[in-house]
This record gives sequence, C-alpha cells and structure tokens, in this order.
Amino acid sequence: MKKVLMAKGAHKVINVSIGAKPGEKILIITEASKMSIAESLAAAAFAAGSEPVITVMIPREVDGAEPPEPIAAAMLASDAFICVVGKSITHTNAVKKAKEGGSRGVVLTQFSEDMMIHGGIECDFAAIAPECIEFAKVMAGAKKIHLTSPFGTDLTFSAEGRRGNALYCMVKPGQFSTIPTIEANVSPLEGTPNGRIVADASVPYIGIGVLDEPVVCEVKDGFITSMTGGSQAKRLYEDLLAKGDPNCFNVAELGIGLNPNCYFCGFMLEDEGVRGSCHIGIGTSITLGGTVKAKSHYDLIMTKATVDVDGRIIMKDGVPCIFD
Repeated sequence: MKKVLMAKGAHKVINVSIGAKPGEKILIITEASKMSIAESLAAAAFAAGSEPVITVMIPREVDGAEPPEPIAAAMLASDAFICVVGKSITHTNAVKKAKEGGSRGVVLTQFSEDMMIHGGIECDFAAIAPECIEFAKVMAGAKKIHLTSPFGTDLTFSAEGRRGNALYCMVKPGQFSTIPTIEANVSPLEGTPNGRIVADASVPYIGIGVLDEPVVCEVKDGFITSMTGGSQAKRLYEDLLAKGDPNCFNVAELGIGLNPNCYFCGFMLEDEGVRGSCHIGIGTSITLGGTVKAKSHYDLIMTKATVDVDGRIIMKDGVPCIFD
C-alpha cells in the first residue's frame, strides 16, 4: 500500500521539483535500504517521458563523504539527479561540479517511505518560493548579521561578498535543492563569526536528533572553541574531535526554515525546514558560497530566534517577517 501512497510524493519530486521533460536523463542515486523510494521516483520519471537510471552505492560512512567517482561522473553527465541516501552528499565536490556543469539536482537525505507521504513534502513549494528568494536576497552581501534567541544565542558575522541561497524544493539547470526543507541561507565570511550558539531544537546527525537539552557553543573568529550541554552535546563534540579536522568547527552557514508542513522528528531535512527555525551549519561551506572544505557539515537547529540584517529585522522570535 505504501508504494501506492508514495506515488503522489514521487510525482511531485519529478514534475514539480525537478520539472522533468521528455527524453531527459534522470539519475537516481540511492542505497539498497532506500530502493523502494528510488523505484517510486523512477516510475514517476518514466511516466513523465524521461529516462530514469538508478545507481546504487555503498552507504557513505559519514555525512559529506564524496560518492564514488563513476557516480560523480554520471551526475555531471545527467540532465538532473536525485540523491536518496542515508548520509548526506549535499556538501560534496560531486554536487558542486554537477551544478557547475549544468545539471540540476535535489537531495532526499535520510528519507523514509513515510516522508514521501506526509510532512514537509505536502507543502505548496511554489507558494513559499517568493518569500524564500527574498530572504536569500536580503542576507546576500550583508555587512552585519546578528542572530539572537531567548535561549542564549548571540552571534554576529559578516556576509560581505557572499551570495544568498534560496532552497525551495524546485530547481533549474545549475541549481540544487534539498527536499522537503525550504530554507534561505548564507555562508558567513570566514573568520567573522563571534559569540554564542545555543541549539535548543535538534542536531539531526549521528543519531542525536531532537534535543533533550540545549547544546551551547562558544564561537571566536569563525570557529567553535567549546561545546557544552548534556550527553548529546558530548556525543557531538567527541564525534567532531574524532574527525581530526579543525575545519569541522568552522561556522559555515546561517539557515532559516520556511516550510509550514515540516516538523521536528529527528530527520535532517524535516527538522531544518521547520518554519520559524534557524540553524547554524558547521564544517564545509563550499556548496553555499564559502571557501571551507571539511570532513563534515552538521546543522545546529534552534527556535524562537531573531535575525537582524544590517539593522533590518527579518525574523522576530521565530516568526518570519520579511514582507512586513
């Protein structure tokens, strides 16, 4: 029965998100455990007149690990690609090069069959797109962005010279987006973030998910210098240290969630998209407009945040107000 119910979500990914055209080569990258979702997408692509190709890879051990070279080459050669994987390959050179080569892609990381049926995927992507684009436009090139929250977040940084990124689950050639998160984000200028990050909602990586207590990070000159909290904070900090890469502590991104259908459940692309949430991405920034490549990219998600961009409030206490 789930295959029948997933058909609607698959149709949306193929026809709305990708906008597949007859004759286009659609590459679906997946793992054995995600094959039911991949097959549902392939059926929808075939029905649209496209030529779907499913390629199965061994699951990556960590988020941010590159896919095998033959798959990276196939991504570059495709008209569009869809990543249905457990560990994120969003922040990889393979995705960056495929975009630059004119392909377009969407990422369905940690997707379950239920996520193809309920939650963020039910959102009207096109209706939210103008708001998302405006958020990205306002944050692009900002001299000073100030992020605060009632839980203790107080972070400032510059985004001068940086583009804003609008991810609203619909792509054109040279673009990629995550599904079902709708978010606007910007990558801070390296070395400029200073202050404190308090994630009170979720860290949807390495099995942490929805937080039992806040994760508190002190930031100096662009890098996290300490991380405190309960057992989840300890687990995150130890994981980052074990990677042996200082760039994993780089403050790489400010993202603003805008999908009214997303909800906190511990899965990455649902949690990041929750409307009114904010997340600070740490680690790799090369796919967002930054210059840092790290062994990971993790998002620390918070609620009820206020975002001040060069003196203009674009979100107040977790309520987006870009058009107010």
